This record gives sequence, structure tokens and C-alpha cells, in this order.
Amino acid sequence: MEVNQAKQEHLLALKVMRLTKPTLFTNLPVTCEDRDLPGDLFGQLMREDPSTIKGAEALMLGEMLTLPQNFGNIFLGETFSSYISVHNDSIQVVKDVLVKADLQTSSQRLNLSASNSAVAELKPESCIDDVIHHEVKEIGTHILVCAVSYTTQYGEKLYFRKFFKFQVLKPLDVKTKFYNAEVRTDEVFLEAQIQNITTSPMFMEKVSLEPSMMYNVTELNTVASGDDGESTFGKMSYLQPMDTRQYLYCLKPKPEYAEKAGVIKGVTVIGKLDIVWKTNLGERGRLQTSQLQRMAPGYGDIRLSLEVIPDTVNLEEPFDIICRITNCSERTMDLVLEMCNTRSIHWCGVSGRQLGKLCPGAFLSLPLTLLSSVQGLQSLSGLRLTDTFLKRTYEYDDIAQVCVVCPYSSNER
Repeated sequence: MEVNQAKQEHLLALKVMRLTKPTLFTNLPVTCEDRDLPGDLFGQLMREDPSTIKGAEALMLGEMLTLPQNFGNIFLGETFSSYISVHNDSIQVVKDVLVKADLQTSSQRLNLSASNSAVAELKPESCIDDVIHHEVKEIGTHILVCAVSYTTQYGEKLYFRKFFKFQVLKPLDVKTKFYNAEVRTDEVFLEAQIQNITTSPMFMEKVSLEPSMMYNVTELNTVASGDDGESTFGKMSYLQPMDTRQYLYCLKPKPEYAEKAGVIKGVTVIGKLDIVWKTNLGERGRLQTSQLQRMAPGYGDIRLSLEVIPDTVNLEEPFDIICRITNCSERTMDLVLEMCNTRSIHWCGVSGRQLGKLCPGAFLSLPLTLLSSVQGLQSLSGLRLTDTFLKRTYEYDDIAQVCVVCPYSSNER
């Protein structure tokens, strides 16, 4: 903290102190074996030391609390608290004392004073005390500006200011990734990586996702265990310095938006993360990200997805799938379906069949039958849709994958 002292001598003295919680006293224990030259001398000294824990003298943490010796670090999301005291050091009675505290950031100036009314009279050796609080929401340089104005007993109006400069640091590094579930649903998976970049451990009280109005969210950070789910991070939710945790969330469109392909297609705003943590002796911090945005999936004019597909099928045996064809454009289409065989995938049925007209935003479910002539993990490809109105063709490869197994052993075959 930097303080610019006023050059003029004033009747009043201004003192500002940051309010923080104390820390546990630490000492450096010195021990040796009984057969060494000092014998039990070190142990006796530690037992007589009032700062050590009785019965655990070799532990570095003691029973006493230590008041802060310096300004310390202020992190984004924490509450900045400061004690302001104006003391009358003179032998005069001063009048109309007004104390004002403003916090200047890179983007705004905030008034933190609890009261903007002046004190009518301040006698010698008396003081005016105030405690200010502010939840820090910006990183970078902050300047606490404390201004005092008063009137002497001779009617002279005086005024002085002091500036206290400090830096606000970032406590967490948050990275997000989005995964679109293309095969069966319009689900969106969010992976949030949260890293503690401070020098002390944190207790992660809450990490939640507040979805946008079009989505419902399900947290995937618990494991089913009995009646209540157990956190994947265990019972003690501590995040050590420079450690990283990954949180996973699943977002599903609300029923009223699920059938509107054009609406969901253009949605980029997903929601925002709400993170609450505690540090030494329960000091609380809270951080909310801005609205998280994803790249909208490019479905084109027609989206082809799968509603039903088996995980495993038998070699050279027909199996059924159900496709969903959605018109994502703003015009009506007249569609024709063509099925082209590949080296491993063979479609069953008539190719070139008419599917009929499909209005904007509408969809149709289409059951299809196919078989595979090659074992292993096979990719479903070879579907082609043609819009006869515009003579435009849409080809679909790598629609999904299916595992093909042989139901017979080599001897049986």
C-alpha cells in the first residue's frame, strides 16, 4: 500500500488499516535424539514455549493467532474491508468534519462511505471511526481515496486527501470446453477446468452452472452412493495451490425449445459459472463468470441425426436404426433419399425413395435397415438427401459408429 502524505500540517490525523482475519502462529521446531549432546534440552524449551501446542510441540502450527504484519494480497471475488479513523490531535474543537472514502478502479469510482453527513463537532483527543466493505469485482490497480474536510474554530475551512494504492489479483484460472452431442440429442456438455493460482489452499464450497433460459442443467460431479450422491472429489473439497479440478455439466434444451431446431441451432449463450470458496479461517470469496458462449453447431439446411442405434450388432445380420431428418432452413423441401453401399456397410431397401415435403423446422423419423460385412468398429456412411425444389444434394458420411461382432466361433463356421 502506498500512501501520499499531505504537505500541510492539519489539526486532524487520518489513519487507514485493512481488516483481515489473523493466521495461526507458526514456529520452526528444533529436535534431536535423546542420545545426542543436547539431550532433552530442545524438547524442554519447546514445552515451555507458550506458542506451541501442548502434547504436539513438534508441530509447526501453534495455538496462538498472529495479526497481519503487512497489507497482504487481495483477490478478485473477496470482500475488501478497511478501518478508517480520523483523530483530533490538536487542542482545538473542529466543526463540520466530513470523511469521504471512494474506491477508484480502472473503469469506475465508487463511494464506500457509510454516511455522507458531516459531524457537527469533534473535540480534542476524540475520533471518528468508520468501517467500509466492498466486494472486489475487478482485477488490476485500485486506489482508495480518503478525503477529510473540516472547519477550525476560527472559521477556516481545510481539506486534505490521502491515497492508498493496491493491486487486485486473480485467484482462479477458469477454462471451459464445450462438446455437442450430435448423435441422438441436442445435449451440450460443459467441462470447466478450475485452477487455484494463489499461494494458499482453498475450500471449494460451491461450483455450479446457472444455465440460460433455454436449457436445464444436470451436474455430473457426483457418484451414486446410497441415498445421497458422493462427490467425485471426496469428502474434503480442498484445492491446493496450483492444483486443477475438472467439473462436468450436461445441458438439455427445455421441452418448449427441444422441437424447435432453428432456435436451438442458433443458441450460443449457455450460462455462467458460480464459484464460492473459503480460505484461511473461513474468509469467503465468490466469482461469477461472464455468460459462457459456444460455437453454434453448423447443421446446414438439413440435419440428420440418429434416434435409435444398437451398440453392438452381429456380422452379416440385418439391424435397424431410426434416423431423424430435420429441416433447419427457412424454406420447404421436397426430399429424396438415396442409400449408397460402402465397402463394409450395405443398406437394405429401395434407394431413391420419395420422403415428401418437409416444412421449415419440421422433422420426420425414418426407420432404416442395414448390415455390415466387416467385423470391428464400423462407421455408418452412404446416405444422400436431395431437395428436388432446388436440385441440391446433401451427403452424410460418418453418421455414427457401431461395433460389429461375429456370433460364431471359427469351428462353428
